[in-house]
Amino acid sequence: MNIGAWYIVGFLGQGMFFMRFLYQWIASEKKGKSVIPIQFWYFSISGSLLILVYAIYRKDPVFILGQSMGMLIYTRNLHLIYKEKLLSPQQ
Repeated sequence: MNIGAWYIVGFLGQGMFFMRFLYQWIASEKKGKSVIPIQFWYFSISGSLLILVYAIYRKDPVFILGQSMGMLIYTRNLHLIYKEKLLSPQQ
């Protein structure tokens, strides 16, 4: 891929990462309290993955480490959410 395509990957990742904040803010405003909707974690994973791919291309160890650790945390949060849903009584 040429550098322009890599910039698109990097900017898409940043855009997805920004969307998590926007989505969380809108959801919180609607509820009138701070909430973290499940989509926050999906935007986090998507954005982080794209930024990680871009960081690997750029050979940037700071971003590689940061995004790799973030991916673990975001995935773990989704796992805990789904585990709770499976274990909670059906309504």
